[in-house]
Amino acid sequence: MKKGIIIQGSSRSDGDTNLVVSYLKNITGFDVVDLNQREINYFDYEFKNEDDFEIIFKNMVQHYHKIVFATPVYWYTMSGIMKVFLDRFSDYLYKEKNFGRMLRGKEMAMISCSNDGDRVEEFHLPFLRSAEYLGMDYLGDIHSKVTNQKLSMETKEKINAFALRIIN
Repeated sequence: MKKGIIIQGSSRSDGDTNLVVSYLKNITGFDVVDLNQREINYFDYEFKNEDDFEIIFKNMVQHYHKIVFATPVYWYTMSGIMKVFLDRFSDYLYKEKNFGRMLRGKEMAMISCSNDGDRVEEFHLPFLRSAEYLGMDYLGDIHSKVTNQKLSMETKEKINAFALRIIN
C-alpha cells in the first residue's frame, strides 16, 4: 500500500467533515492535516507569504503518493480554506518548480460532506481538472451525508467502498 494523506479543509476542526475524515483515516491509516489548525494565506504573486503552506506542501509531495481532499459543501462548492490551499499550489508552478513537478504521477481523490445526501453534479470538477493539469491520477470522489453528527450505515458503506478504491 502506498502512503496517503487526507487534507481536511473545514472551518470546524471537530465538525461533520472531521467525522468523515476520522472514519476514513481509521480504514486507510492515512495521515491527516487539518487546514483549520494551520495558517494558509491567499496566493501572492510576489511569493511573500510567511505561513504554513510551504511546510505542508513540501511534506505532502515528498512523503505521500495518495492525496485525499476532504471538504464540506459550502454554497455549492468546496470550502474557502480548501480553495485557498489549492490556489497555493501555484506557488510551486512558478517558483521551486521541482516541488510542483513532484505531483506528477501521484494520486488524488476527494470526499465531500454535508447534511444533505446530494451535491451539485459539477462539484468534483475543480479537483478532477486540477489533477489532470498537474499530471496526477484522479481516483474519484464521493459525497457523504452526516445527520445529527452521525454517519449512517449507508454512508459508512459508501466510505468503505471509497477507501478500498483509493488504497488499492
